[in-house]
Amino acid sequence: MKTGFDNEKYLKIQSEHIKKRIAQFGDKLYLEFGGKLFDDNHASRVLPGFKPDSKLDMLKQLKDEAEIIIVISAKDIEKNKVRGDLGITYDEDVLRLRNEFEKVGFYVSGVVMTHYNGQSSADAYRQRLERLGIKVYYHYTIEGYPNNVALIDSDEGFGKNDYAETSRPLVVVTAPGPGSGKMAVCLSQLYHENKRGIKAGYAKFETFPVWNLPLKHPVNIAYEAATADLNDVNMIDPFHFEAYGEVAASYNRDIEIFPVLNALFEGIYGESPYKSPTDMGVNMLGFCMSDEDVCCNAAREEIIRRYYYALCHLAERGDNENEVNKIALILKQAKLTTEYRRTTVAAHQRKDIYGVATAAIELQDGTIITSQTSSLLGPSAALILNAIKHLAGIPHTARLIPEEMIEPIQKTKVEYLHGHNPRLHTDEVLVALSMLSIKDENCRKALDQLPKLQGCQVHSTVMLSEIDRKIFKKLGCGLTCDPVKKIE
Repeated sequence: MKTGFDNEKYLKIQSEHIKKRIAQFGDKLYLEFGGKLFDDNHASRVLPGFKPDSKLDMLKQLKDEAEIIIVISAKDIEKNKVRGDLGITYDEDVLRLRNEFEKVGFYVSGVVMTHYNGQSSADAYRQRLERLGIKVYYHYTIEGYPNNVALIDSDEGFGKNDYAETSRPLVVVTAPGPGSGKMAVCLSQLYHENKRGIKAGYAKFETFPVWNLPLKHPVNIAYEAATADLNDVNMIDPFHFEAYGEVAASYNRDIEIFPVLNALFEGIYGESPYKSPTDMGVNMLGFCMSDEDVCCNAAREEIIRRYYYALCHLAERGDNENEVNKIALILKQAKLTTEYRRTTVAAHQRKDIYGVATAAIELQDGTIITSQTSSLLGPSAALILNAIKHLAGIPHTARLIPEEMIEPIQKTKVEYLHGHNPRLHTDEVLVALSMLSIKDENCRKALDQLPKLQGCQVHSTVMLSEIDRKIFKKLGCGLTCDPVKKIE
C-alpha cells in the first residue's frame, strides 16, 4: 500500500525534541505517555508508514537516559478491568508491559498504584508484584482532586503519596489504559522532587490529536471517532491562541484541566513553565507526513471502520448507542458515507445479486476481490482463497482444497464437536492448505501470497466469528462488518 508517513524522520526528530525538553528543566523530566507505547495500530492505520512500535523504537534512542514507571489504578484492579484489544485484565497487562519493556533493554523502576483506599485486591496485587522483585508505591485518593489545589499541593495531598525512587534524567510514565492516573503521578513526583531540592519538569506525549494539523483534518477527526466512547472532543487550544496568536488542535480534557495544572505548577515551582496545553506536549508527528493525501484517505477509512465497529458492538451488546450516534455525526461533519469504502460497495453489490452473505477485499494494487457463502465455506474463508489465488496467478475455477477433504472436516465439526455451522472458518482453510502444500505446488504458491494481504481492506455483510476476526487481524487487514447476525 502507499505510504504517507516518514517513519525514519519521525524517529530522529522526536527523540531530539525530547532531549531538548529534558535540558530545559535541568535535572529530570517526567514524560507522560498517552496512548500505547507499542502496538499503536490506530496510528499505523491513519498514517500509513508509521510502524506500530515506532514510539518504542524512538525511545530506544534514549534508552540509557530513560526509565519507566507503570501506573495502574486500584479501582481497575478491584473491578478486573479488561483491555478490549487484548482481552486481558489491566493487572495482567502491567506484567506484560514490564516484560516487553525489559525484553528490549529498558529499565522499569517500579509500579505506582493510584486511587488507593485500602482495597484488599490492591494489597494482594502489591504482594504479588513484590514477590517478583518489583517496587510498588501507593498514591492515595485526594478529596476534591483536581480542583482543590490548596489541599493537593500540601503534605496532606501529594505529600501523603509514596515517593517513587528514580535515578535517570527521563522518567516515562505509562499505563495499560486511560484513567489510570498518569498525570497525577507525574505531578506528585514533581512535588516530592521539589521538596528534595531536585529540579524536575513535566511534559506530555499525546499522539492525537495532532496539534499542528487543522482541527477538522481527517487524521484528527479519526482520533475523535476512535475515542467516541470516552466523549473526547477535539478543540482549538484557547490558551495557545491567547498566548501566541497561533491555532493549535487539542482536546477537551487537556483544556479543562490546564488552569488547575497551571495553579499546581505555580504552587510547586513558584511559576508555570507553560502557557498552554499545547506547550506541554512534545509530539512531532505532524511534521513527518510525506504524502498528506494518502494519510487523509487512510483516516477516512478509519472513521468508517470505527462506525462499523460501534454498530456491531451495539448489535451484540446494546450498550453504546451514544457512541454510535456520535460517530454518525462525525461522519456527517467529515462529509463521508460508508460508500466511500470500496470494499463495502463491492460486498453489497455481490449480496444484491446472490442474496447470501458476501465479503470483499481491496488488494494493494487496488484490485477488488469478492466472495460469497456456500455450503462448504463461509464468506471470509472463501475470500482469502479467492484473494491468494488471484495473487498467485491461479485460475479462479481451480479448486485448491478438494471437496472430499472438506466434507470430513465438516462431519467432525457437526457430529463430534456438536457445532451448528458446518462451513469452514478461515483458520481451518489455512490449515488444510498448509497440509496440502507439502505435495501441491498451487497450494504452496497460494500460501506464499498471505503477506501481501497486509494493509488490505476487507468488508463482510455479516458479523464474523471471533476466529475469523482474529485471522484478519493477524494478516494485517482492516476489517469492517455489517451489524448483521454473526456466523458461528
